[in-house]
Amino acid sequence: MHYFEYRSGELHAEGVPVRRIAEEVGTPTYVYSLATLRRHYQIFDQAFARLPHLVCFSVKANSNLAVLRVFVRAGGGFDIVSGGELFRALKAGADPKKIVFSGVGKRTDEMEDALRAGILMFNVESQQELRVLNEVARSLGKKAPISLRVNPDVDPRTHPYISTGMKKSKFGIDIKRSVEEYKKALSLSYLEVIGVDCHIGSQLTSIPPFVDALERVKLLLGALRTEGCHIRYLDLGGGLGIRYKDEEPPHPDLYAEAIIRGLGGLNVILILEPGRVIVGNAGILVTKVLYLKETEDKKFVVVDGAMNDLIRPALYGSYQGILPVEERTGETMVADVVGPICESGDFFAKDREIPRPKPGDLLAVMSAGAYGFSMSSNYNSRAKAAEVLVDGESFYVVRERESLQDLIRGEAIPSILH
Repeated sequence: MHYFEYRSGELHAEGVPVRRIAEEVGTPTYVYSLATLRRHYQIFDQAFARLPHLVCFSVKANSNLAVLRVFVRAGGGFDIVSGGELFRALKAGADPKKIVFSGVGKRTDEMEDALRAGILMFNVESQQELRVLNEVARSLGKKAPISLRVNPDVDPRTHPYISTGMKKSKFGIDIKRSVEEYKKALSLSYLEVIGVDCHIGSQLTSIPPFVDALERVKLLLGALRTEGCHIRYLDLGGGLGIRYKDEEPPHPDLYAEAIIRGLGGLNVILILEPGRVIVGNAGILVTKVLYLKETEDKKFVVVDGAMNDLIRPALYGSYQGILPVEERTGETMVADVVGPICESGDFFAKDREIPRPKPGDLLAVMSAGAYGFSMSSNYNSRAKAAEVLVDGESFYVVRERESLQDLIRGEAIPSILH
């Protein structure tokens, strides 16, 4: 459920007409619904209320400080994959003891910052990372709390770019040799082994892959306990999908029921890392129609948003719903909705039947709250979009639109070129 709906023929974000936001802030602009963010977090968190757990929002899905602050105030934690995301989470007021640090390529300076902050846990992904983290912790006179991210070789049945639990994935340690890796971790003096981590992919729309992975991890937990390894945390990652078009992802209650049943009374604190399922349908990208271009073979709706603003359709071939901000009936057209960038991959939709717009009309690209702005870029020297948070009948600019001066900030022409 989300709070974007038509009222008297005008698309609203909660109580605010989307057209009003576009007129005051410009386009393209991301618009987030605070009520939707709160509702989605609450539903997910309450689904696991029967057992000790920590919901660590996946910062990579949407890293705006205001969005992160919503989850801080709700009592949540964060899953981070970089020093920059650590910086953002702390700036938003996160409790360091509710932060887990994932990712295959942590730098030593990022490890140092996380150790100084006192995060809950590092999810370690390789033997070399174990040794480097041990040395960094030794240099700071600290112990690094860790889990190993194990790869259960479970097919998540999702797009290959966001499938992370298969044997050939760059992520994690083969579960078949993970006991030996845990033994090595236990032998390193500046590491404290406290958890097991497993994350199999993103935009999963069925429960069986999660259950399959959990069954394999349970066997690992049993083997580790026979080795005298006391595991306190089980991190099952995120990955629960949302509806973009006609997907039927399970409700968080059904997902939680399957996970709780699968745990079978294991005495661990469960860590969950939802991202898309919380923020995906809580945001839209508002863009303006510039031109209609029609050839003998094709029709195009050219808008001022582009793949630098929202890359998912170009990168994954993914579907994003597109609605007119002013509700229309009557003539439709089949067209590609494309942006101004000099790439044939610059599109939001291909061969999509939509109400025929005219230049100046506003369109809303739906389900854009996850991996939208966070994956945006300055390609073609395009300034990044503004971000807006709506609360009831009020809205707030939570990230200003970049200026042309922002595009060259930090650049310099050396004296030899003067």
